[in-house]
Amino acid sequence: MSEETPGFEEKPDVPTGATSDDAEPKAAASSKEGAAAPAGDASDVALVAQLDQARTALGERTADLQRLQAEYQNYRRRVDRDRVAVKEIAVASLLTELLPTLDDIGRAREHGELVGGFKSVAESLETVAAKMGLQQFGKEGEPFDPTIHEALMHSYAPDVTETTCVAILQPGYRIGERTIRPARVAVAEPQPGAPAKAEESEDSEQDSE
Repeated sequence: MSEETPGFEEKPDVPTGATSDDAEPKAAASSKEGAAAPAGDASDVALVAQLDQARTALGERTADLQRLQAEYQNYRRRVDRDRVAVKEIAVASLLTELLPTLDDIGRAREHGELVGGFKSVAESLETVAAKMGLQQFGKEGEPFDPTIHEALMHSYAPDVTETTCVAILQPGYRIGERTIRPARVAVAEPQPGAPAKAEESEDSEQDSE
């Protein structure tokens, strides 16, 4: 049995070229690195989450902006359309008030009374009305159209094959496609029984042959 020398303790084996003092800092550093690694992963996850939130918010703001732009464009179109409609209504109302004067001018022209200064004023008024878009319509001999003609007189005529305007009692007026007053006309329809008589004469001619 060997005797231990008093006052001396056994020390752990230390690798060559290293002391026990060096080993302790290395162990501490390795423990710190191991603890720092999970913290770095957590910060990356947080950054990714923040980036996703920023992208979502950007998409929502972009959609809101596009929706606002579309609403603004629709609003502008409605305003422009309403402005045009209001203008057309105002012009139509003004020209409607002038129609009796234009009728008087037309009658004076038919009777040869449109002379001198009155003629100049009348022609100027008609020119201004035409520039504002007023158009006169209604001619003798044209087919009767109930959408633009108003029949005030009715008769039969042997020389027509359909309901026809044979006299214009009062001309019609329109602004663009909008009729502000129909043409008031006298109409004539084909003579009743005339086609039948024509067919009978043709049949008699064929029989005689």
